[in-house]
Amino acid sequence: MSIVKINALTVPADQREVLESRFAARKGFVESADGFEWFELLRPLEGTDRYLVYTRWRDEESFQAWMNGPMKEAHQRAKGADSGTEAKPAESGTGGEERPKPAATDSETWSFEVVQQAPPKK
Repeated sequence: MSIVKINALTVPADQREVLESRFAARKGFVESADGFEWFELLRPLEGTDRYLVYTRWRDEESFQAWMNGPMKEAHQRAKGADSGTEAKPAESGTGGEERPKPAATDSETWSFEVVQQAPPKK
């Protein structure tokens, strides 16, 4: 069965809209990856400041291939913008702006194996 990866992001209240906008802008980035099955960004309603980024994959190998391929390349491009002392382009590709700071102040990744699942009854 599938595996689930959940990235728990601590997001201050004043950064919620920023985080959601950035995820909306990246729509389509993971969806074409081999073995990708599902994505959800979960907004907290009460009692926590943690957003959950839920992705489901065919298997661990598919997730690792994405992490070590497209995801790693995207992060290296973003980090490369931080290596110098001059203002660098923002992640969105607009020229001349400094790269925006992360919306999350902390993150933690959890891994799960799907052992049971049920579709809705029709």
